Amino acid sequence: MSTSPTATGLPLEGVRVVEFTHMVMGPTCGMILADLGAEVIKVEPPGGDKTRQLPGLGIGFFRSFNRNKKSVVLDIRTPEGLATAIELIGQCDVMLENFRPGLMAQLGLDHATLSARHPRLIYVSHKGFLPGPYEHRTALDEVVQMMGGLSYMTGPEGRPLRAGTSVNDIMGGMFGAIGVLAALRERERTGRGQEIQSALFENCAFLSAQHVQQFLMTGEPAPPMQAEDGSPTQVVLLPLLMGGRRPGVRQPLAKIGEHTDEVLAGLNAR
Repeated sequence: MSTSPTATGLPLEGVRVVEFTHMVMGPTCGMILADLGAEVIKVEPPGGDKTRQLPGLGIGFFRSFNRNKKSVVLDIRTPEGLATAIELIGQCDVMLENFRPGLMAQLGLDHATLSARHPRLIYVSHKGFLPGPYEHRTALDEVVQMMGGLSYMTGPEGRPLRAGTSVNDIMGGMFGAIGVLAALRERERTGRGQEIQSALFENCAFLSAQHVQQFLMTGEPAPPMQAEDGSPTQVVLLPLLMGGRRPGVRQPLAKIGEHTDEVLAGLNAR
């Protein structure tokens, strides 16, 4: 089987991304890059990403944010699996991760370690908080909505409500992808990669910034914005046009480890 990705004519064709992610924020970043033409390789543990098996409100997470990706199974907690992962990272332009603070450093997969070996690598971390007093804490979308004031602005006065979807997770992944685009452009000039960080809380603060500015400028707190009834909108493709076309689905959702042999066979061939 050929290891060369199918030509797409999309802007990120030729960019290779390896993804160590789960849930929503990290996978959203990878999905956007994949939709734009990058070859995105999702590394899953034996048995697959647990996001595949979420029940209830999480049941659609995996299918929503993991299209157009390849799936490779590696147990990075074993010496062999970790060594293979490091070799694979060395053949990629971009690495994505969104695990709890400190985990990747414990495995030797942090930016400082990897950039010393692969100075052109663009390393993207999706976390709960950017560097500061809370940087070592984990976070959830609904938690930062309460912290950042978004829940206050949603729903009736005196009854703060979380938004009806994972707005900060999804938008945090978008900011991660924007950072990748900028870092790829800068690498053309400098020859070096860099670390990019995107975080839930700061994302929420950005979403609420207009209301903060309103208070600073008028001295009056912004009233909550009442939700209006309306039918749901089903959005599948990226909400943008490129050259008159919308980047869309080019391959079916990968089965667990479907591309393991294909991708790993290319490690020694490059």
